[in-house]
Amino acid sequence: MNIAAIFAGGSGVRMHTKSRPKQFLELNGKPIIIYTLELFDNHPQVDAIVVACIDSWIPFLKKMIRKFEITKVVEIVPGGETGQDSIYNALQAAERAADGKDATVMIHDGVRPLITEQTITDNINTVEEFGSCITCVPATETFVVSQADGSLEIPSRANSLIARAPQSFHLSDIITAHRRAICEGKHDFIDSCTMMSHYGYTLKTIIGPMENIKITTPTDFFIFRAMVEVHENQQIFGL
Repeated sequence: MNIAAIFAGGSGVRMHTKSRPKQFLELNGKPIIIYTLELFDNHPQVDAIVVACIDSWIPFLKKMIRKFEITKVVEIVPGGETGQDSIYNALQAAERAADGKDATVMIHDGVRPLITEQTITDNINTVEEFGSCITCVPATETFVVSQADGSLEIPSRANSLIARAPQSFHLSDIITAHRRAICEGKHDFIDSCTMMSHYGYTLKTIIGPMENIKITTPTDFFIFRAMVEVHENQQIFGL
């Protein structure tokens, strides 16, 4: 069983929006979160979708799901105090959806609407073969790591990847890691691959599309709008 766990619990402070969180900003009359959900809803290997959403926006999300005929969402749960807590809430919903079956879970940001069908397929197949899958892109610029003693480490760009999403695992593995973190009082893991690496799991990577950005700033939204226009032109003109 393959389940998408979509995290849409953020408030979008960096987007500077006043009226609504970033995941509900609209392009061509459709919220960003719906663009994301459609990718998983239309994929033939995805069996179910669960969403962690800001509690007060759950009724609006349900309305949008009905409007845009998203059929695979089986549960929407409130987000938590941190991103990690929101993901755990979604994973519990995924556990209920799996109902004891072996399952792969793809953890994905609600504001990453530019992945491809192939990326989802690669995640499913890689988890099946290796037990985990972190969608990455190559590092295109040099980055610097500041050490505790004040020194700087500059990793080789040739050996560096940037982790994005989906980040996918056997459901039993990732939810076990989350419960271990909760028992240890840890609630601030930045993402799922960081948590899984911390607890000693082996991680496998794939390369996803460069346009797989997370829409967190106005500039990101403009890029998203441009990419949607490109895709629409490809359909119309066969480019």
